[in-house]
Amino acid sequence: MKHLVSIYNKIHHTGAIAFAAVMLMPAFYSCNTGKDEPKMPTPDIPGKPEATHYEGLENVVIPSGLASQIKEYTGFTLSFNKENRTPNYVAWELLGTEVGGSVSRTDNFWPDNDIDGCTKHSDYTGSGYDRGHMCPAADQKWSEQAMIDCFVMANMCPQLHDLNAGAWETLESKERLWAKRDSAVMIIAGPIYADGETYIEKSKVRVPDAFFKVLIAPYLDEPRGIAFVYPHAKCPGNMQDYATTIDEVEKITGFDFFSTLPDELEHKLESTYSFAEWNKQ
Repeated sequence: MKHLVSIYNKIHHTGAIAFAAVMLMPAFYSCNTGKDEPKMPTPDIPGKPEATHYEGLENVVIPSGLASQIKEYTGFTLSFNKENRTPNYVAWELLGTEVGGSVSRTDNFWPDNDIDGCTKHSDYTGSGYDRGHMCPAADQKWSEQAMIDCFVMANMCPQLHDLNAGAWETLESKERLWAKRDSAVMIIAGPIYADGETYIEKSKVRVPDAFFKVLIAPYLDEPRGIAFVYPHAKCPGNMQDYATTIDEVEKITGFDFFSTLPDELEHKLESTYSFAEWNKQ
């Protein structure tokens, strides 16, 4: 618990990431980091007609040796870690036109037998943790299949209810507002593991020490990015207390986000952030 207090204090008082040094992973990546030229716009691309569309924003370059099984579902893509029995990350593009759909929440959690080590509903029962969505159900109301898919257990992490129904849910609601305002946002979320190893004992599901989200609004005249890190605890205060740069999350996780963007744009989006700009009405 001591390290969680340290995480919170550092984020809350300075806006930095307290435990970056503890969790800094080797920067040896398992994928090609070469840049692809952006494709010309097509009529179905969100944003302004002249907006440049970038392929592969859901792809994340991860450290070599990290267990990973990639699978695409309707509405999102994830990398599953069979050793932790949680996703490494979950990535999805949320369009403004997808927000506010009419599909009802199913609450039908299901195991994917094609995913090695995927949990089942009962693995969390009696554990004291919620089945915490990384890609939230409220983002998938645009499609019945997307709603079904987002309840796959591969999309879940053990999450304390105070966080799941508190600050994490607040951020999810903000993301939908941002998607409507900016025509689309690209979101990647996942768990963060520090030096300790805590598990749901009966099922050996690893419990995260914190959670991250990185976001970009790529189709604006001035594209922007931001990231958030929430300790795995009740997180009081304002959202901006947990905001940081995408670069900082990359240092913590060892992941490389949005590597298909042109270098100059990637550097701009990942090295700076303005919560005030993101939070404008």
